[in-house]
Amino acid sequence: MSFPHSLPEPRLPDPTGGPVLRWGVVGTGWIAERFVASVLRHTNHQVVAVGSRSEEGARRFTGRLGGEPLGSYAELVAHPRVDVVYVASPHPQHVEHALLAIAAGKHVLVEKPIAIDAAGARRIAEAARAAGVFAMEAMWSLCLPKFRVINRLLDDGVLGDLTLVSADIGEYFPDRHRIHDPALAGGAMMDLGTYPLTLATWVLGAPTEVAAQGVRGPTGTMAQTTMTLRHGEAQSALHASALVETPTVAAISGSDSWVSLDGPWYQPGSFTLHGRGGGQLRHLEAATAHDGLFWEALEVARCLGEGRTESVIRPLDATIATLEAMDQVRAVTGDRLAGES
Repeated sequence: MSFPHSLPEPRLPDPTGGPVLRWGVVGTGWIAERFVASVLRHTNHQVVAVGSRSEEGARRFTGRLGGEPLGSYAELVAHPRVDVVYVASPHPQHVEHALLAIAAGKHVLVEKPIAIDAAGARRIAEAARAAGVFAMEAMWSLCLPKFRVINRLLDDGVLGDLTLVSADIGEYFPDRHRIHDPALAGGAMMDLGTYPLTLATWVLGAPTEVAAQGVRGPTGTMAQTTMTLRHGEAQSALHASALVETPTVAAISGSDSWVSLDGPWYQPGSFTLHGRGGGQLRHLEAATAHDGLFWEALEVARCLGEGRTESVIRPLDATIATLEAMDQVRAVTGDRLAGES
């Protein structure tokens, strides 16, 4: 295919054009704060209630960001004004809290990874489908404008035959950070490795072969993992570390052209399309970090406005496929998690 003259425009939902969703939030941690702040800043959605293990914790959160503080998750999912529950509790509790919301008839957006293993992801998918409610993993990267452009390039065959995905992600976390806590499914995989594995399975599909090595951190969790996956005739080379900073860049390479994503590649930012003959096209996007979380809320609103119970951007089967790949990698490295199904 000839190199294009310009990049396609992303098909983006209007921040104020869809249904106005009323959110309930399970959990009051770092990611919940950033999600709520982003949604309130960029959309007309409402955050009506926040549930925590204690009403005091909920009050601290709502004192900064608004909403009704509730001292239990059961109260949160039963709240009559809540349309959608955003599950942002620790990883091992995602399944429990998602199922609690689904049983109450609520739609759910569950922080990534949706569960700590594929079995948990299947339980959520089965429950949501049986109840007829919307469910999606909060893999916010795929909802960003730049990934919508890349998706169009892939759909149009601009890259040619896809051969290789390479991606790394690395951050330094002190020993006492929760990412090193074995009781919270600690290690590099849940918070970090989910991103490159999602990219690889999104572009190339489920792996047919998996090779990996891991390095344990200060508390015994698998704090660094390198992965080489085969996807039929293509490959992916992936790295995740909770021990050191890395460039956190990515590339998608095909027979006709390739895409290089600026670091940190999984956040809002720019990328370049490179032609085999030397042409280049640049997609410019402000590097606003986690302020871009609102795009996933808009995807939920778009789907509900169209009567959909799953997103074509991140369908549940794709989420399960990524978790299956994560399970395979962890089996190879011996990364056994507390609370695993």
